[in-house]
Amino acid sequence: MNAQQDVIDVLVTDHREVEEMFTRLEALTGTGGEEAKHLAEKVVIELVRHSVAEEEYLYPAAREHVPGGDEVADHEIKEHAEAERTMKDLERLEPGDAEFWPTVHRLMDEIRHHIREEEGDLFPKLRQACTPQQLVELGEKVTRAKKLAPTRPHPSAPDTPPANKLLAPGAGLVDRLRDALTGRGRS
Repeated sequence: MNAQQDVIDVLVTDHREVEEMFTRLEALTGTGGEEAKHLAEKVVIELVRHSVAEEEYLYPAAREHVPGGDEVADHEIKEHAEAERTMKDLERLEPGDAEFWPTVHRLMDEIRHHIREEEGDLFPKLRQACTPQQLVELGEKVTRAKKLAPTRPHPSAPDTPPANKLLAPGAGLVDRLRDALTGRGRS
């Protein structure tokens, strides 16, 4: 990834990668195979990392720079919380379970709605309110945060600074250790 990407480019790239995984997952709908389980795990890993980074840097920037940014950030964080609960539900399910595919599709609907709102409302407002340099600096912070972020949903974890910035790296380390021991998220 280019270190000079601004925050919007970084996050839109994430959105497209998740959408590509959603498309692959939709093609597997109704199957009970390991491929579906593995792909659902990868989706959750990417969504959690992305969400944590947004909560640490994007939404505080929206609060600071965007007119009405508090309301926008609060709304986006609320949507993250809903999606995180869905991801937590999905984490306990297997593709053969009756609730697996409805839960996958509920998550897809929630995330697609969230992406449309961010790309259609928040991102244009942020691009207008911030300088190109501020956006690049935010992009670098988001990229770093994603590397340290948790990989599993933690619905009861704090979702606003400073607590989220303090706790997320520790949770991320524990999650990555668990993933390494279980093979979660590996191809």
